[in-house]
Amino acid sequence: MKHLAKALALVVLLAGCASEGPARGSSAANTAAAANMQLGSAYLQQGNLPVAKDKLERAQIQSPRDPAIHGLLALLYQRLGDDKRVDAEFRTALGLAPRDPDLLNNYAVYLCGKGRTDEGVARFQEAAANPLYRTPWAAQTNAGVCLRRGGREADAAAMYQRALQRRPDYVEAMTQLADLQIAQGQHAEAFQRLSGFLQAYPANAELLLLAWQAATTLQNKVAATQMAWRLQTEFPDSEQARSVNKAPAAQH
Repeated sequence: MKHLAKALALVVLLAGCASEGPARGSSAANTAAAANMQLGSAYLQQGNLPVAKDKLERAQIQSPRDPAIHGLLALLYQRLGDDKRVDAEFRTALGLAPRDPDLLNNYAVYLCGKGRTDEGVARFQEAAANPLYRTPWAAQTNAGVCLRRGGREADAAAMYQRALQRRPDYVEAMTQLADLQIAQGQHAEAFQRLSGFLQAYPANAELLLLAWQAATTLQNKVAATQMAWRLQTEFPDSEQARSVNKAPAAQH
């Protein structure tokens, strides 16, 4: 399950909480709030949490109905470990912008990290169903990651497959599905899927390593040798190539 944490970590968007409408208040207050929000977001990205907190809380006072500010405050309080305020800020933000896919996505990441699987998956699915969301297959893949973390492997596999139906070349969904199948001992099915994917779309080191692992377990020496060769020639400096190089010679 080494791919799970990485997948969910990738989807948090610090600056992605766009408002669905203009915040109320004076133009001067809105201008000041926008400036503080931008500064707060930048400091949050840099990890300077005290200054980010000061700027974002100032922005919230200046423009209390801006969902983007509340979304950023939720991410800030998440970093500070204040779960009660995280929930409150996400709920406030979504009350103001209930269809904002980035807010839905970020809240889903938080919920899944807290083991609230059903709630997290529901939020990911809301984001994926939004026609304004540019990458619905990413939300579906992360819903699969959330389900797998919750021990619901069959549901996770189905969600990865939905993502691939929506975007057949999506590497992360293929990686997650193959990793799950290999973990469940479905090496033949994993190798078949990986082979088809690698023939149709560009390879990366993770997919080649998974294909090599499946072929090795199946004792398909020709395929295992081919995947090892591709790793060593196409991605010679990768961790995946080094792991194959360290494997017993009988496995190549």
